[in-house]
Amino acid sequence: MALDSPAQAPLLTRTLSDGVATLCLNRPAQFNALSEGLLDALRAEIDTLAREPSLRCVVLEAAGRAFCAGHDLREMRSQPSFDYYLALFRKCGGVMQGLQALPVPVIAKVRGIATAAGCQLVASCDLAVAADDARFAVSGINAGLFCSTPAVALSRNVSAKRAFEMLVTARFIDAPQALDWGLLNDVAPAAELDARVRALVDVIVAKSPAAIRYGKRMFYAQRQMPQAEAYDYAAEVMARNMMEEDAAEGIDAFLQKRAPRWRQ
Repeated sequence: MALDSPAQAPLLTRTLSDGVATLCLNRPAQFNALSEGLLDALRAEIDTLAREPSLRCVVLEAAGRAFCAGHDLREMRSQPSFDYYLALFRKCGGVMQGLQALPVPVIAKVRGIATAAGCQLVASCDLAVAADDARFAVSGINAGLFCSTPAVALSRNVSAKRAFEMLVTARFIDAPQALDWGLLNDVAPAAELDARVRALVDVIVAKSPAAIRYGKRMFYAQRQMPQAEAYDYAAEVMARNMMEEDAAEGIDAFLQKRAPRWRQ
């Protein structure tokens, strides 16, 4: 686990139980800002989880009062060079893409604020559930920096006009508004957030692992294709999926009116 210094707690913690991994951002004093060390820790854990055969779902949460306040601006100003900034933003983009490349759903569990690259992190997860007092913004413009990399994820979650509004105004939106705009899947009272996320996890892990793997990969790939190409690709994926044991089992279970027994 990566540390800011040897005397400090791990920047990221991971638990894995019954196929459900929980990654917890652990820089609460810095509002879980994405330091280089934390980005490296996230990348390492993503790579490890990608090789975990028992993995069924990932929950991304954070310690303390904030989900993530974006990049660590103090750290960024300590190394003012184009090459450093380019490498940093590419590293962050790699983490975001790594979450989407995982073969299982990744759920952001959000308490407190998620700003700039923190909002990008929420948008990069497959699903997102927030406490009703959570707030979201892409606030780089206030510091003279357009949030260009967060714009990539944000514009793929909310409408173009809503995304651009957030990017040029830096205004916070609350959790109900984020739900209405498409950034979130659900909003729960703060005291019920853990249970609400657990219920979503339980629904996901009850499905066929093979179908989930096929489906997540297909979903993101087809979004980049023209419609005709996407249909052709989707047909091939469905045909391959049909050749899996789980598809035969699921159809037989439906016809026989019994619960399916998925291959683990």
